[in-house]
Amino acid sequence: MTSSEAGGKTSLNADKYSNMKMITDLKTIKRLGKLRQEENDDFRMYVRELPFSIKAIDQAVEKAYGEVSRKVDCTDCANCCRKLNPTVTMADAKRLARHLGLTLTAFTSRYLSTLVQNKKQVLIFQKRPCPFLKKNHCSVYEVRPRDCRSYPHLHRRGFVFRVRQSVENYDCCPIVFNTYEALKNTLARRIRPAAQ
Repeated sequence: MTSSEAGGKTSLNADKYSNMKMITDLKTIKRLGKLRQEENDDFRMYVRELPFSIKAIDQAVEKAYGEVSRKVDCTDCANCCRKLNPTVTMADAKRLARHLGLTLTAFTSRYLSTLVQNKKQVLIFQKRPCPFLKKNHCSVYEVRPRDCRSYPHLHRRGFVFRVRQSVENYDCCPIVFNTYEALKNTLARRIRPAAQ
């Protein structure tokens, strides 16, 4: 995929998302993630310097994400549940413990570990894949952690401040991959040509 140019001006017109071919094969996504690493890093830096308001960029991201997420079924993949380790808040832990009929202490010792992230202690699941993943479905979906509810975080405001997170999830999630590719086609004008 190549970047789009309209007379040297970057366009936020996102109408072409609905015609975009979705890539969902995880091996292909992983391979393209490696091949396109420099391109994605260039685009990440480029997005931070775009001459549009943060709100306009967020609207473009929201539109691309909406189109892509309608075409990709997370339960066909569940790769995020296999590869990522979401942060579990204390409120999440209490809710999950109550749902499973465990004390908070029992739930924490059985399922959680403490990790230092940005000089703060955070709770994460002890093992991957997620212990609640059953045949590509979340067995605690109704009470899943806030981090899981929000994933892949593309609907949240301030994409320009979180674009690094999208690059990190690019080769893990078909929704992130396809949304990022759509954004490169819509927002970019001077990125390195994509590897095929």
